[in-house]
Amino acid sequence: MANKRETHCNNQVDTFAEALATARQMQQNWLTYGVDFVNFYVEDVDGDWLETWGHDEILGNSQLDAIKEFLVSHDPVAVNVRQHLGERSLFDFAVNLEESWRISQTNHRFSALKNLLAGEEHSINTDDIRLLDLADSLVAKLTEIL
Repeated sequence: MANKRETHCNNQVDTFAEALATARQMQQNWLTYGVDFVNFYVEDVDGDWLETWGHDEILGNSQLDAIKEFLVSHDPVAVNVRQHLGERSLFDFAVNLEESWRISQTNHRFSALKNLLAGEEHSINTDDIRLLDLADSLVAKLTEIL
């Protein structure tokens, strides 16, 4: 038993020593090269990675694609959602809707969709029967297509 504990401690010490050596090397590179040290640690540092941060999550998301296709369709629920949204961005709504759909508990998901439909200002009463009906229809339709 003591032998296993000693081996486990040795592994932790080795891991720590390796991390410490890496940190020291990084610090030395910083002192030697200044801000340019980042070129050793980041690929394509001069690229557009900051501007495109997160695009791969949005562009490669089949669930978001299905939601976007639904929202621009002639489905009566989609038409009602678009009318309800008015001038609000349909793409932003789709992204937020997809994020809300990831909520696992049904009652929390419904509440999130209801608040999403009400908008950021919540100028619409979230207990309004028309809003509740629209949220309920939207949940049913998304359950069907997703």
